Amino acid sequence: MPRVTALRPARPGRVLVELDGERWRTVPLDVAARSGLALGLELDRERLRMLRRELRRSEAVAAGARVLARRDHSEQAVRDALDRKGIREPDREEALTTLRRHGALDDERFAHARAAALAGRGLGDAGIVFRLRRYGIEQESIEPALAALEPERDRAVRLVARRGATARTARWLAARGFAPESIEAAIGGIADDERVELG
Repeated sequence: MPRVTALRPARPGRVLVELDGERWRTVPLDVAARSGLALGLELDRERLRMLRRELRRSEAVAAGARVLARRDHSEQAVRDALDRKGIREPDREEALTTLRRHGALDDERFAHARAAALAGRGLGDAGIVFRLRRYGIEQESIEPALAALEPERDRAVRLVARRGATARTARWLAARGFAPESIEAAIGGIADDERVELG
């Protein structure tokens, strides 16, 4: 059976493993530690399986971290990205758990940030809820995100002041997910006068 004859530092965070005096491969330092690699250790079939399992877990977490490196994503979006990369379900779920535990993945934080961005782009509460659900956010994370926003009616008033109190603006607000009550409050009697269908 092959025996570990050297563990040498490689690029940052990785270690070069030599078996029987020959270079074998580099592995992440945490994988080497978790799988118990040490000088003189014989790599039998069981030890190789454990090493491979740890490598898959490490690769899954690294892939999830790369998805989250540029911007926040929902847990469902990260799960889908890992699935597209061919990461098996047990490793994928463990990676998500690790990312959640370390604070890199947080649906509630994502829901708050995304709801604020969508509200800033002129969406009403129904439009925001629709988009957040499409991202895979659960209702218990959506409700606090909506509660943290400026009231829908105030957002509608601001948009009407910018776009004008017309039937066209009322239709535009309705299409963007504003409630009929918010539209009516913002536009006043225009909806009744022109018989605009608000929802």
